Amino acid sequence: MDDLQLLREMRSDIGSAPPATLARGRTKLMARIDSASRPGATTSTHAPAKVSPIRIRRRIALASAAAAFLVGVIVAADVVLPDRPGATAEAAEVLNNAAAATIKTSDPVVGPGQYLKIETTALYGASSGGTGGNVSWREKTGGQVYVPADRKGEWVWNREDPVPMQFSSEAAKAVEAEIRKARPTEGRPLLVGILRAPGGAFYGNEQTVLNGTPLNEAGSLPKDPWALLDVIYERTKGSGKSPEIKAFGAIADALRTGVIPADLRAALYKAAALITGATVVDKQATVDGRTGIAIGIPSPDGGSRTEIIIDPDSGLVIGERDVLQKDYPDSPAGTVMSWTSVRTSVVNSAP
Repeated sequence: MDDLQLLREMRSDIGSAPPATLARGRTKLMARIDSASRPGATTSTHAPAKVSPIRIRRRIALASAAAAFLVGVIVAADVVLPDRPGATAEAAEVLNNAAAATIKTSDPVVGPGQYLKIETTALYGASSGGTGGNVSWREKTGGQVYVPADRKGEWVWNREDPVPMQFSSEAAKAVEAEIRKARPTEGRPLLVGILRAPGGAFYGNEQTVLNGTPLNEAGSLPKDPWALLDVIYERTKGSGKSPEIKAFGAIADALRTGVIPADLRAALYKAAALITGATVVDKQATVDGRTGIAIGIPSPDGGSRTEIIIDPDSGLVIGERDVLQKDYPDSPAGTVMSWTSVRTSVVNSAP
């Protein structure tokens, strides 16, 4: 029985270590061996004493045991106690409870001729700069995606026109009106209205999750949280404000689709619990009339925070928010700059 197997016996929930984790462990081990074996590694200035053959053999045995222990410690440090500290204990508890609730909550049953309706509503900021200075306002928009029982069949997407609201000034209202008037009417249906596509391949692009996995292959993604998080970090490398925020956002995007299986949703929650900086920020967070627990992660500069709002009873995502953490002109700390809500239901027809 090797060291990793011994560790698994102690922690049966470890699962298979991902290649990236094993590679880190090997790198650490070889670096320590190399540093210990270099000439001059010892600091002793005394001449070597004569040692009996029996003592040499004992030292070799002890050295072998120590080497085996070192391997176990390095693997344990990287597999059981990885170098990523993870979310706070409170956030990890909420996320792991959501994972458990997700498994217990049955996925909606979509019968023949029925559709899974995924309704999204969003409020986001818009702005324009010109000779009169920068002006801003917010726009509320929404849409509904209808997914047939046979997911290879025709999906329907109804996209609503944005509705301007919450202007920073009368000048902002005038600028928005001019922009709206100047929008070309030709080609506008490509952005607003009904769109249909077999298998949900709107605009010729197949449905994917986690930055590249086709939706029909989502079940092949790893269910081990560490392995899944390694996949997410790899696919989001070099983008976003920080690796943690980008990974957190990728998980939120996948959960928001409403079409991934329950076991993968549970694994995504558990993976989010391993992201450094995630914490509970609001136990009564309300988005679009619904209330849940908000798990947030701050931007590197501390200016804003990305949040996922979870229904603790069902384990479903209620929505997302971007919240200011610093005061800005006309927008004090605590201002919700944008939010997105999602609702799912089973319906008998589509537009």
